[in-house]
Amino acid sequence: MRVFVAGGTGVLGRRLVPQLVARGHQVTATTTSAAKLGLLEQLGAEAVVMDGLDAVSVGAAVARARPDAIVHQMTAIAGKPDIKHMDRWFATTNRLRTEGTDHLLAAAEATGVSHFVAQSYASWNGIREGGWVKTEEDPLDLMPGTPARPGMEAIRHVEDVVVKAGGAALRYGGLYGPGATDDQVELVRKRQFPLVGGGTGYSSWVHLDDAASATVLAVEQKARGVFNIVDDEPAPASEWLPYLAACAGAKPPMRVPKWLARLPAGDVAVTMMTEGRGFSNARAKRELGWELRFPSWRQGFRESLG
Repeated sequence: MRVFVAGGTGVLGRRLVPQLVARGHQVTATTTSAAKLGLLEQLGAEAVVMDGLDAVSVGAAVARARPDAIVHQMTAIAGKPDIKHMDRWFATTNRLRTEGTDHLLAAAEATGVSHFVAQSYASWNGIREGGWVKTEEDPLDLMPGTPARPGMEAIRHVEDVVVKAGGAALRYGGLYGPGATDDQVELVRKRQFPLVGGGTGYSSWVHLDDAASATVLAVEQKARGVFNIVDDEPAPASEWLPYLAACAGAKPPMRVPKWLARLPAGDVAVTMMTEGRGFSNARAKRELGWELRFPSWRQGFRESLG
């Protein structure tokens, strides 16, 4: 197939493009920087510069590539993690998930592209009621009244419009692997990533290579609907964070009460660490035939950081 990867130089795009090429697909991948064209070519793709927030730029790039499928991996998550001001930290990414998605879908319709796969998110943001592990049938937590709300609304937009267009929205868990968690690990090593309260909030993780392999399957099978792309072991922060610290050669994380954590980190971080809900991957494994190289973050953290 001819596959158009929007956002080919991100941490996931860099793992996805080679997997698609290895499966015999002809890949056109985009970057916002001409300086990164060579990287995409080294990965085996035809490289193009595209501004995902410019409808004309998107339309021209898609029309030129004439793809059979579009994969939307455009984000702009850079710099030091700033969960307290998540609305500012994710501002451009939120636009890429709303305006950028709409531009890509319009270009797909204009050029007769038959399938669309887009990045969504499901790590700790399941609805905070009932059990600790959520399926695709459970709503996501929109985090009303917090700086996370714009981002959660953007994710909901992606899922709504992509599914309506007959495509697949892949809810990736917390991504880790080459380049994905460097900033977090640095905070852990500096003991600036504390365990909040009892650390009872759950998160789901997925290695970049497993996220990429699920994406390849969604493209090849023309998957439709929403899929949780997470590993087999949703876990509370009280388990994964000390383990991550140990794998990174750091001292155990400090413990701080919720009220104290709110001052520097804000409500979203406290909610994530104490009330977060993880996700089940049963549907992706059943319907896509997805097999994970790293079924647990325990193995993945150890191999990525050991």
